[in-house]
Amino acid sequence: MALRTIRVLGDEILTKSCREVKEITPRIQTLIEDMLETMYDADGVGLAAPQVGVLKQIAVVDVSPEGDQPIIMINPKIVELSGEQTGQEGCLSVPGKVGMVKRANYAKIKAFNENMEEFIVEGEELLARALQHEIDHLSGVMYVSKTEGGLMDVEASEKES
Repeated sequence: MALRTIRVLGDEILTKSCREVKEITPRIQTLIEDMLETMYDADGVGLAAPQVGVLKQIAVVDVSPEGDQPIIMINPKIVELSGEQTGQEGCLSVPGKVGMVKRANYAKIKAFNENMEEFIVEGEELLARALQHEIDHLSGVMYVSKTEGGLMDVEASEKES
């Protein structure tokens, strides 16, 4: 496993749509392992393949307090969204910044795991937000385009809390 460089806002790859994964190859397995290691090292709760420079429909999410329950999503599709939440959102590709974003409070996602077995993941609140955020990345959409009131420095938002 290895840490990968996280691409930041302004990098053109973050605006591109990703290709479907047809099969799990050793390179894809390594990518998934590297993405998990990179996400945990950066204290993130999610990471999408384009954030490490790979245009594949792969995202990882882990909102567990211990950081030991990763959800690996390959070719994820949103099946259902409901409710509404507005909250602060950040991104490893936009370091030091946060913004207020409106998202669905409940998300149901269909995806494949690292063995190409189909599964469903459902989540509310933070998990729902993280799932939607990472799936947006796979279509070249970043949360900064959805903020209400623009971006704030992380330090400034911490002082307000």
